[in-house]
Order: sequence, then C-alpha cells, then structure tokens
Amino acid sequence: MKRYIVLFNLSFSLFSLNAQEVQDLDAGIDERYLEDQFYIGLGYNLLFNRPNNTVQRNLSYNLQTGFIKDIPLNLKRNVGLGIGLGYAVNSYYSTIVATKEGDAILYEVMDQADFNRSKLETHAVEFPVELRWRTSTPEEYKFWRIYAGMKFGYVFSGRSKLVMDSGSTSFSNTDIRQFQYGLMLNFGYNTWNIHAYYGLNPLLDEKVQLQNGENIEMRVLRIGLIFYIL
Repeated sequence: MKRYIVLFNLSFSLFSLNAQEVQDLDAGIDERYLEDQFYIGLGYNLLFNRPNNTVQRNLSYNLQTGFIKDIPLNLKRNVGLGIGLGYAVNSYYSTIVATKEGDAILYEVMDQADFNRSKLETHAVEFPVELRWRTSTPEEYKFWRIYAGMKFGYVFSGRSKLVMDSGSTSFSNTDIRQFQYGLMLNFGYNTWNIHAYYGLNPLLDEKVQLQNGENIEMRVLRIGLIFYIL
C-alpha cells in the first residue's frame, strides 16, 4: 500500500511540475532565460603615460562587437558569469610619428603643424570574461546591470599611417603588443550602458623608444557606450 502511495505522490508531483511548465509557456514566461548575449559598442581611446610633449589629436575611436555566453550562477538568474568572443578595431591619433627605415621603426614627437594626421590602428580578437549582476526577471526586459571583469585581446593586425600635405605613407607595425589585457566595467539601465576599459599592459612592446631615448609606455583608457541584444 505504501508503494502505491509513494507512486501516487510522485506521479502527482510530476504532473504538477509539467502543468506549471505548460502554464509558464502559455503565459510566455521562460524561467530559464539568458541575458545580454550579443553586444556592440562605440568608445573613445585615451592614451595615458604619453611621452613628454605628446598630444592626442582627432577622434581616437573604438568599435567592438561580439557574443557572450551567459551562465547564470543562482536560481534567480540575476547573478551570472559571461565568457565571450569578439572583434574590435581601435585607432589612436597623436603627435607621435612612426616611420620605417629598412626593418627599423623610428618614433618621434613632432609639432602639430608639421603634418595632418598620425594614426596607429589595431584589429583584435577579444575574449571578455565578466561577473554579471542584474535586476532582470523572466517578465522584465528593462533592468539595471553591472558587469565587471577582464578582457583579453590578440592583435592580429596593426598599422601606422602618416598623412602630410605631400601625401601619405603607411606600413604594418610589428612593435604593437600582440597580447593585451585589462580591466573592464559595463553598467547602466535598459538600452544605455557605459563601457570602461583600462589596459594593464602597454600598447607597444617593451623597449620601444623615441629617437631621443625616451620609453613609449602608453596605456589605454577606453570610455564609451555598449548595447546588448538577447
């Protein structure tokens, strides 16, 4: 008799659970929802630790896009881990001019009146890893979020370009540090979210110097907007 009672209770529990799932589906509620899996961002690159007399010019921009796997860490699904894969292009305009002579790359700080633009541009594959907190629920699509973590990047292409009245020159710059990493923070409400990133290692390789012997140890602070899509 006890076995039948146990089987009855088990069957009733399974039926109730299935009925609840059906009810949730009918109501359009997904209790196993995931958040913010695609992103696109636009930002401005600030160069810190610039050599003496170096000035940033024009718009040093950042464009980024990618996919993040959202892994909830609790039953409420408001705390999670994000592991992603993305692509980014960054430009850095300054008065540091790079020229190539044979296999050597030479750097000097020039007066702003002597040229039109000097740009360093990178293209990178990025791997963001972030701890995520949000106020979302299965029914609420407008919510607060704070995502903090690290971003690792591999620069697969980098170029230096100089534009003058007499013409322009550009070349593939092998002095750019290929492996880059830094701290990042994304926070905001609904559509509008602030993105911030600070590079923990220099933009260029170690021992890269100006012609006067001064080391170039610039680091990047990136501030902009980031938009998420389910």
